[in-house]
Amino acid sequence: MKRQQTLANRVAILGLGLIGGSLALALKRAGAVSEIVAWGRDQQRLDKAVALGIVDSATTDMASAVAAADVVVMATPLGTMSSMFDQLIPVLPSKAVITDVGSAKTRLIELARTRLAENFTRFVPGHPVAGAEHSGFEAANADLYKNRRVILTPVSDTDASALKLVEQLWQCCGAELVSMDPQSHDEILALTSHLPHAIAYLLVDLLLQQGGGDARRFAAGGFYDITRIASSSPEMWCDIFNDNKDSVVKLMDHYIDSLSAFKQAIAEGDNDTLMRVMQRAKSTRDDLV
Repeated sequence: MKRQQTLANRVAILGLGLIGGSLALALKRAGAVSEIVAWGRDQQRLDKAVALGIVDSATTDMASAVAAADVVVMATPLGTMSSMFDQLIPVLPSKAVITDVGSAKTRLIELARTRLAENFTRFVPGHPVAGAEHSGFEAANADLYKNRRVILTPVSDTDASALKLVEQLWQCCGAELVSMDPQSHDEILALTSHLPHAIAYLLVDLLLQQGGGDARRFAAGGFYDITRIASSSPEMWCDIFNDNKDSVVKLMDHYIDSLSAFKQAIAEGDNDTLMRVMQRAKSTRDDLV
């Protein structure tokens, strides 16, 4: 097999969880970069990641992590981004391309524009629409992004060469690239990801509050299917809900209206309405798979 041309000499990944770890493994396997260094807060955990072969080196020192980096990937939770910029900006190499993996874009882009100043043109906002209910680099998988969509949300002043480099890095991971404006991204992801996570958390909490031990004993396939994502990191999802609150709250209002109408149809024995909604939903769901 022909080996991938090296796209960057040194890539720094700030935050080595599932997303950052999987990116590191995919880039290493493709031979797309010469060296991958990770930054994190726990050196013992970082040493484990090196021992597992996920990254080439790792450090808790930001300056060492990003020194001579061609690309800096910000892969920490959205709620940490302000403090991450505080640490990164004083030591950021002058020509480094910066990108991220966050699930909400509009507020982050506003923050990056303010904090990065003249370096903002080399910031390429990104969101790999891939993941799992498990977190941590121990769950990292080099195939996580294969045939999965990665949404890039460049703005009018995003540097074209920076965008191209980030595109190439994701493509060599097997990803399908999609370009989208930040607001559209946040509205669509609120519907397809953020609201479903909120519903999953609330269903499990409802089981806890209303069901008792007997109900938990009988929670089976259907309940597990619809609540699988409630095993995701609460800290991460709290950040996402906060960063995309406008879109999520707006959709919640629509969902509450739909739920109320469905409730009324059940209460009144309005089978025509029930069947219309469920048949429409079934047809759409069948087309998705």
